[in-house]
Amino acid sequence: MRVIFMGTPDFAVPSLQTLLNAKNLEVVAVVTQPDRPVGRKRVLTPTPVKVGAEKHSLPVLQPERLRRPESVEAIRALQPDLIVTAAYGQILPKSVLDLPRLGCINIHASLLPKYRGGAPIHYAVMNGDDVTGVTIMYMAEGLDTGDMISKIEVPIEDSDTTGTMFDKLSLAGAKLLEETLPDLLAGRVQPVPQNDAEAVYSPNISREQERIDWSKPAEQLWNLVRALHPRPGAYTLWNGEVLKIWTCAKPAESEQVPDGVQPGTVLEAGERGIAVAAGQGVLRITELQPAGKKAMDAAAFARSGQLAPGTVLGTSGD
Repeated sequence: MRVIFMGTPDFAVPSLQTLLNAKNLEVVAVVTQPDRPVGRKRVLTPTPVKVGAEKHSLPVLQPERLRRPESVEAIRALQPDLIVTAAYGQILPKSVLDLPRLGCINIHASLLPKYRGGAPIHYAVMNGDDVTGVTIMYMAEGLDTGDMISKIEVPIEDSDTTGTMFDKLSLAGAKLLEETLPDLLAGRVQPVPQNDAEAVYSPNISREQERIDWSKPAEQLWNLVRALHPRPGAYTLWNGEVLKIWTCAKPAESEQVPDGVQPGTVLEAGERGIAVAAGQGVLRITELQPAGKKAMDAAAFARSGQLAPGTVLGTSGD
């Protein structure tokens, strides 16, 4: 069986390894996003999948636009029996979907039809879900609308962030692929159509979503901070500048906001971090990053006295 793998970030690397380990499969090429400038020095950097492919001397294709005729023809020339994708980053056009005789399958980091789209892990954590998972599905022209082949559930713990769930789901997806391949290749799978009425979408995170709205409940803000860690990060405004909030303690029911205190007001700054009034409850910041500085322990920052009780966060005129 000739297989083409399409993927880009670290999430996809274990699934590529699963295909390389599989019997009776030949990974004839890897398709990934073009090298991009990274960091302040804008160093041209290959994708993690490209790095993994080159370790195994696999041919690598990096089309800027997969739907261009020359890109489609390059894939057609490889005569794939199956295309497997995982967080590739481009929608496959029908001209590519129709190429492999066994179809195109995608390893998607959610329990479809929940969280179709580009940021399923972020939204699962942001919404305070107790469980998420991975779905392997046949690809269709719509956004993550194809028939489902297999699923696996993965719990979300209080200590989890999008970063830790990214790693857990990456490994779970690779394991699910390993378990699914034999039946898929033998034609024994029984795909299940998605119920479009139950679909929930997870578009890419916007800059506005990153900003903390202190009028919201503390638990909702705690989930937001976890969801945006390690990137892009939640933030508030302080002295007219961005103050990144990297980690917080889970809000305690015993901590309540005194009557008449404005949301965003610093209630306490000490060894237990920086406690801020929310619309309901208190959010205790444990790690933050002032503009132009490195991330630091909130208790250490509190010792500087710069975020004294009574300071109000979240407005440009702080």
